[in-house]
Amino acid sequence: MMRIIFIALSFTLIFIGCKKKRSAQPPEAVMLLFPEQNSECTTGLSLGEEKSQVEFNWTAADNTEAYELRVTNVATQTVQTITSSNTSATLPLEKGMQYSWLVRSKNSQVEQTVSSEIWNFYNAGSNTTFAPFPATIVSPTSSENVFKDINNEVVLSWTASDLDNDIVNYEVYFSVETPPTDLIRSLQPSVNSIKVSVASDTVYYWSVVVIDAEGNKSNSGIYNFKVL
Repeated sequence: MMRIIFIALSFTLIFIGCKKKRSAQPPEAVMLLFPEQNSECTTGLSLGEEKSQVEFNWTAADNTEAYELRVTNVATQTVQTITSSNTSATLPLEKGMQYSWLVRSKNSQVEQTVSSEIWNFYNAGSNTTFAPFPATIVSPTSSENVFKDINNEVVLSWTASDLDNDIVNYEVYFSVETPPTDLIRSLQPSVNSIKVSVASDTVYYWSVVVIDAEGNKSNSGIYNFKVL
């Protein structure tokens, strides 16, 4: 009987000794909630004539200990950051300015961090007109590998939004160099895709400039893709 107990105990100790400790998992990305994408935020708490305090909200993410909120003034490129263990945070922002924002998920057990989508909004002020929001690239996404069609072409597509609803055209820049300086087409606002000729095993760079009726412009930023 003692021998049986000894054998069972030995197997138990071996099992425990061989059992690997589960490695820490990298954090997952949050989903942004508010301020909403391509909107005017009118809920800020006024801090005087120039600024208001805006509350940001997002969903919880698995394997995440802390969230870093990053808010950028589009005009000045000034970045404000704040770290929170909750799914909300507040920051003072200039009234009437366009901002972009994202949330970065962090876990002290791993080096990797992951960022959410980037959303844009205006902080409400005394604006009577608004510049368009930067175009949102649909495809190809940045650093994507794509195949050309039988005509050696790839479709570039995007969406755009303007609070005044007065977009007049899109300028599409496309080249094998960055930044892309070749204006390949100026399109009406009803057209948000274009076919471009490409070659295999080549990296291309592109961007879309949105222009409204008052001549205000916004740039999507530079995207790239590789044709396989």
